[in-house]
Amino acid sequence: QVQLVESGGGLVQPGASLRLSCAPSGSLFSITTMGWYRQAPGQQRELVAEMTSRGSTHYADSVKGRFTIYRDSANNTLYLQMNNLKPEDTAVYYCAAKRTVLGDYDYWGQGTQVTVSS
Repeated sequence: QVQLVESGGGLVQPGASLRLSCAPSGSLFSITTMGWYRQAPGQQRELVAEMTSRGSTHYADSVKGRFTIYRDSANNTLYLQMNNLKPEDTAVYYCAAKRTVLGDYDYWGQGTQVTVSS
């Protein structure tokens, strides 16, 4: 089993930055990919960014050039640096992990709220 704990959400104004953190624990040897999803009210959960254990990254078109996913290999913490935030980035952000690169995500965090509003 793998446990994921997110932190770093909050209320910010448009144009501001936030950094989300995801601290994993448990059987991490089985994990190949970690990522960030988000879900806005009334909308489906969508992939924001993901990173494989080899360092390959993938971003949703809506966040390319503004968000950066990276990992601290010393403690396996996953980060999502979010710059130039827009009101449409408002959502609950979830950290996720999976055992196979092409499979579905197996483990989810509890989510952290990000609100972008003036």
